[in-house]
Amino acid sequence: MIFFQLFYTFLFIGAFTFGGGYSMIALIEGEVVDHWGWMTSAEFTDLLAISQMTPGPVGINTATYAGYASVLDAGYPVWIAVVGALVASLSVIVIPVLLVLSVSRWLQ
Repeated sequence: MIFFQLFYTFLFIGAFTFGGGYSMIALIEGEVVDHWGWMTSAEFTDLLAISQMTPGPVGINTATYAGYASVLDAGYPVWIAVVGALVASLSVIVIPVLLVLSVSRWLQ
């Protein structure tokens, strides 16, 4: 059940945020901390610091670690938490990738 929640939540975040990874942070915090309660505000602050230190887009890094931490905190083993990280990471980028593909197809 948590994987469906992760997929839906991060699909929503990827579809309705414009402006890059930093614009996603407030929405991710609202969903992960306030709505679902997967982590505390202090844990999210640590997550954000780690996401900014690692290479890559901060929005995808935040989604990856949030997916991992939420599944791990739900009591699942580490290898299933890695699946949660993959679900969150892929679902946050699926809508933007489809939009870019459709626009590039249209421009050709």
